[in-house]
Amino acid sequence: MKRSAPSIAASLLAAGIVLSSAASAQNTIKVGVLHSLSGTMAISETTLKDTILMMIDAQNKKGGLLGKKLEPVVVDPASNWPLFAEKAAQLLEKDKVAVVFGCWTSVSRKSVLPVFEKDNGLLFYPVQYEGEESSKNVIYTGAAPNQQAIPAVDYLMKEVGAKRWVLEGTDYVYPRTTNKILEAYLLSKGVKPEDISINYTPFGYSDWQTRVAAIKKFGSAGKKTAVVSTINGDANVPFYKELGNQKISAEDIPVVAFSVGEEELSGLDTKPLVGHLAAWNYFESINTPANKAFIQQWHTFIKNPKRTTNDPMEAHYIGFNLWVKAVEKAQSTDVAKVLAALPGTETPNLTGGIAKVLPNHHITKPVYIGEVKADGQFNVVSKSPGTVPGDAWSDYLPGSKDIEADWVSLNCGNYNKVTKKCSGQNYK
Repeated sequence: MKRSAPSIAASLLAAGIVLSSAASAQNTIKVGVLHSLSGTMAISETTLKDTILMMIDAQNKKGGLLGKKLEPVVVDPASNWPLFAEKAAQLLEKDKVAVVFGCWTSVSRKSVLPVFEKDNGLLFYPVQYEGEESSKNVIYTGAAPNQQAIPAVDYLMKEVGAKRWVLEGTDYVYPRTTNKILEAYLLSKGVKPEDISINYTPFGYSDWQTRVAAIKKFGSAGKKTAVVSTINGDANVPFYKELGNQKISAEDIPVVAFSVGEEELSGLDTKPLVGHLAAWNYFESINTPANKAFIQQWHTFIKNPKRTTNDPMEAHYIGFNLWVKAVEKAQSTDVAKVLAALPGTETPNLTGGIAKVLPNHHITKPVYIGEVKADGQFNVVSKSPGTVPGDAWSDYLPGSKDIEADWVSLNCGNYNKVTKKCSGQNYK
């Protein structure tokens, strides 16, 4: 059957539209953003989504990358850990993103890990975590325990004189593994088992009255007591409110937190919390030209001069810049080529030092201890002499101290130095 001229024209027009959209897709580099925008973790993760959008916008204004514009692909795994894996698969298999910036909790990272390893994707993970992991497909730009948890305990021991310890966490892998490391570390320092109290509560926990009363009682035994908090997400808000309600001051029982930064404190009356502590690798209050410029850039992008910055935002800033440099070095967004280019790649952090990707896929970071101020900012009371290399495997756990991660010379994330064998994920 002969087709009419209009139908041929329509077909050509349709084909042109298809070709045009295909050409358009080829002219962009897709960047996946995998952060909870709803649910219990939205309080922390929404800001990280906005940070990556800001970095993409700034890079596009510089002309993009390899002559192409960056195109963000944002998904919402909604604080639902299995959904993280589904959304990761969508980004890698359907959307064909070149890289993903995402996750906050370790349970979300553990959920997506098999997907990234199966599909050979690349994930930049921006939050402090428990260590005991090194994947070929992940660059860990947040702190390992030796870059946050161990220095925080050292500070409390030496500067505060803590003798009794409450390890208080949300019930999932990061707090449980971190506290296992901290318990072993405290015992190695001569702390008695009866002077260590460990407790876990669910995500989103809000009824803190009984638990805070128990902490208060534990701290009334005549020995200086400190709380090491691995509470995550919006459970921090009622926890700190209850500390204030029960008049637990920093002088009485100091709390050092690993997941509370400026963003979380912005929703609190911080006056009762003055003097409590947080251990991070960045604080908004650190006075450097790079940090001032970043804060100004953030306020301009988000159109709100009151919005705070925080440590995981800096980790995304570092991670994004490391990825850009590795892509430029490789002259490709191919994951294998970018992964080969990343170790040894360096970029300035916001606090005056250099972040360098190590063979174990962790980075170098400074360590800061900050005291909460009445305005919700932090006064830095301790700083590491220089940057600290991230250690993937803890020196204080029997099953880990003999393990090394090295994706450059050993091509292995868990090489046993005693047996000379690589177990688990191995890409030889």
